[in-house]
Amino acid sequence: MDVAPTSMRSLEVADAGPLPLDDLLTAGVPTRLGGIARTWGLVRAGQQSTQAAMAYLRGFDAGRPVTYSHGAPSIGGRPFYNEDCTALNFEVRRGGIGEVLDAISQHLDDARPPTYYVASLPIAGALPGFDVDNDLGLAAHGVQAPPSIWIGNRVVASCHFDAPENLAVCAVGRRRFTLFPPEQIDNLYPGPLEPTPGGQVVSLVDFDAPDFARFPRFRDALATAQTVVLEPGDAIYIPGMWWHHVRSEAPFNVLVNYWWRRAPAHLASPLPALYHALWTLRDLPEREKRAWAHVFDYYVFGPADRAGAHVPETARDLLAPIDDTRARRLRARLIAALNR
Repeated sequence: MDVAPTSMRSLEVADAGPLPLDDLLTAGVPTRLGGIARTWGLVRAGQQSTQAAMAYLRGFDAGRPVTYSHGAPSIGGRPFYNEDCTALNFEVRRGGIGEVLDAISQHLDDARPPTYYVASLPIAGALPGFDVDNDLGLAAHGVQAPPSIWIGNRVVASCHFDAPENLAVCAVGRRRFTLFPPEQIDNLYPGPLEPTPGGQVVSLVDFDAPDFARFPRFRDALATAQTVVLEPGDAIYIPGMWWHHVRSEAPFNVLVNYWWRRAPAHLASPLPALYHALWTLRDLPEREKRAWAHVFDYYVFGPADRAGAHVPETARDLLAPIDDTRARRLRARLIAALNR
């Protein structure tokens, strides 16, 4: 893949200093945080050896079964679809973390190993105590973001977006991130909404061998791409809704990430609204659809206070800012409408 040489914003955090969260959120752009986790226990173990890193993880293993992805060597480390996108090219298994580590260890020297990938595993239940010496300190900023861990060999996470804010630490191995701003969605050719390789819609473009005849607008996406390689102890801030393609480049890789929403807890995920709009709006006659687009611009995508500005405050009801009470009423109204 010939990625445009757009540099990513980078901050060097000397001596694993404090997390510059305010700076990250104010800038609102992807940012590498060089060395911010270099003193983590897992980072130090990984710098000794792969086996030391594995032993470190085993020391916290609670013994609970976990789900993980397993793919044959033929998928080239890319959990994805079959040829016609009707099924996934890997299977989901259950087993212990130790079992996964043993399997990865057996194939460390393979040029094309089977794929083993534990994705987005909550640390609190699976590795209790791990966060004592491996933590970015988000709680000190008033952010509740329970960490998750990602364990695998050479795995490619196809380009996708996550709605929450994301801070991800490369703890063992190396990871290459390629990011695109949200407005590039059309040029990234998203695939099916269901099923998906990891719970989020992914780009159908193979970044290793892009088919520009099939996906010509991908060249336009590449012109906006930002890339960075994280070494052990580095982290990356990925703003919510930014598309990101992630390649794990070492025979054994571990990443720890933190997701959190900046919106109030009473605001629900927008994804169900997308499904509802697909059902009710997308296939309308074009004239009606354009008219509804104006309605949505007025009530939803324009200034939040516009629709209620001329209405007496006592009568604004749902045109006023959504609080917990209004959120409950909206939820009840939607449930009633869907159950008719």
